[in-house]
Amino acid sequence: MTTAIKIDDELEGRVRRLADQRQRSAHRIMYEAVRQYVEREEQREVFRQEVLKAWDEYQATGLHATTEEVDAWLATWGTENELPAPVCYR
Repeated sequence: MTTAIKIDDELEGRVRRLADQRQRSAHRIMYEAVRQYVEREEQREVFRQEVLKAWDEYQATGLHATTEEVDAWLATWGTENELPAPVCYR
């Protein structure tokens, strides 16, 4: 698929300078920028959907763990004394 975008002269110059510095085509620089943007936004949308699902679940059940409990658990990740996930309660 071929797609055209309009960018102002200043941005075009920046893309061309970066392309020259990286010894890549301006097309490749723009392609990579769009690809990274789309991947990042897709990940943000997945996270947003997970947050909405978690909020709905909390609204329905009231189950939760405190910030302090979760922080204490996360602080042990990757250590020899890794703790189990905190138990959720009402």
